[in-house]
Amino acid sequence: MATPDALVHSCSRDGEVSGATHRDAHDGGECPGWSAGVSTVRAREPVRGLLVGGLGALLTVGLAGSSLAAPPPNPSDSDIDGQRAEVDANAARVGRLTGRLAEVEARLDAVLTEVALRREDASRAQVDLDRARWRHQEAEDRAAEAAEAARDVGDRLAALRTAMDSFASESYQGGGAVNSLGAYLGASSPKDLLDRAQYLDAVGESHQAAMEELQHVSTDKANKDAAARDTLREARASADAALEAERAADTAYRAAREAEDEQRSLAAEIEREREEVQEELDAARDRVDGLERQRRQYERWRQEEDDRLAALQVNPQQVDPGALAPGETHPAPSLPTPPADADAAIETVVRRALAQVGVPYSWGGGNANGPTLGVRDGGVADTHGDYRKVGFDCSGLMLYAYAGIGIAIPKYSGYQYEAGRQVPLAEKRRGDLVFWATGGRIYHVALYLGDGLIVEAPYSGGHVRVTPMRYGGVVPHAVRLV
Repeated sequence: MATPDALVHSCSRDGEVSGATHRDAHDGGECPGWSAGVSTVRAREPVRGLLVGGLGALLTVGLAGSSLAAPPPNPSDSDIDGQRAEVDANAARVGRLTGRLAEVEARLDAVLTEVALRREDASRAQVDLDRARWRHQEAEDRAAEAAEAARDVGDRLAALRTAMDSFASESYQGGGAVNSLGAYLGASSPKDLLDRAQYLDAVGESHQAAMEELQHVSTDKANKDAAARDTLREARASADAALEAERAADTAYRAAREAEDEQRSLAAEIEREREEVQEELDAARDRVDGLERQRRQYERWRQEEDDRLAALQVNPQQVDPGALAPGETHPAPSLPTPPADADAAIETVVRRALAQVGVPYSWGGGNANGPTLGVRDGGVADTHGDYRKVGFDCSGLMLYAYAGIGIAIPKYSGYQYEAGRQVPLAEKRRGDLVFWATGGRIYHVALYLGDGLIVEAPYSGGHVRVTPMRYGGVVPHAVRLV
């Protein structure tokens, strides 16, 4: 259940009614320099004066012949004590139920943290899967290029083999100039013999070059085929591993969400029971208040009757009409000091984030251009209809804010923690990213505004908001991107 940041109540100042509300930032529920309900009390005092003055006038007209009015009901002490006992019993029950509810809500907070962590795991797994699929597509493209090159090499290899087969066939059959013995024997002169010897040498060198090229081309084709197979196999293995990681993350998230549903159901059941008992408690208090009002009315009537009888012995003009109490003055509440100017780039980031205050939270929503439709998560986000909402999740809001000054950060809070310079949390300043984690795992990010405030996209069902910095579970380092 949501817990209010501070007790909020109405106050009045200098005896005037004020409809404004403000936060009670100190113990005791009192507002320094402000008085609650002053105007209500003082508004009744002139009426009381008029009544008393009217009573004096009545006495002047003809008090001697009056008689006592019928008394109002006067409940007994046992009636009041019985109702007070019922109040005490119901108050005790409310206290016990409140304690149980606090325990369940504490467990729910822990489960919510686990859900947020598992949802971030699922988000990270989806990013990793997209990257793996992209690498797989690249590998397929390279494999296709390698296969095309291998086919070209194969065509060349086939042509060389055909030429070699033709050369071997001609040499075997002994026909033409390819047969070295026939070439020598058919020479008609020494010069012709020399020319034929040179020709045979050239043919032999050509044959040797063709054989070497054939071997080189065969090796090149085998290497290209092996490289294409290895690249594709590695890319497929990476994509399969990423897909398995995404499935595991989804399974863990569903389990955490089921635990959350269970705790929410238990909390709702206890809350319903507490509300029923609270209604009984309120009714019992009303009955006690009613009896006590009757007692006060009776005592006031008794006093007024005593005063009326006593007034027979005095001049009615001496009856005090009931003056107003002396006025009070109180200092006005102090206004917050405006934040100091900061670097223009940081102010651009802050303005972009603050401009989204009130935009719905949408899990998976938000990019560099602004809010977007969320995505299904099979759980809490779907329950709140995030996939139908245009908005931001926590990392999407940070991505959008910094895109305004040309800084691109990943849309995953864990990677955003690694995107800039980490500084001790005590040294954080306006524009830094602050993170929350459990068990060393980051699950939430917000933008620090200074003066103890942050702007964040908090959770499904919420909106982008400015809220005081929370220190429970906060990571001891902020990230500075500028």
